[in-house]
Amino acid sequence: MVKHVILWKIKEQYSEAEKETIKAEAKKALEALVGVVPGLTFMQINTQGLASSNADLMLDSTLVDEAALKAYAVHPAHVEVADTKVRPFMETRLCLDYEV
Repeated sequence: MVKHVILWKIKEQYSEAEKETIKAEAKKALEALVGVVPGLTFMQINTQGLASSNADLMLDSTLVDEAALKAYAVHPAHVEVADTKVRPFMETRLCLDYEV
């Protein structure tokens, strides 16, 4: 099994209300990929960090293996969500992939 964890920081140009909308839309779209992308078995998006946080969104996902992770990265449904609901709004992205 492979864990794929991402932290994002939303661009500062957005108001707090806009950031909440961005987070909600990203969460809905990303979590909907389970059952669509082969090998993706779990997806949880955390949008409500504590005040001590310096990231706005956390993606926590599980895939069956590293091959599934590579396929997920280029899967058309994932690319569409990333290109329309995530990437345009983010200034920072950190990723950690690891085997469990």
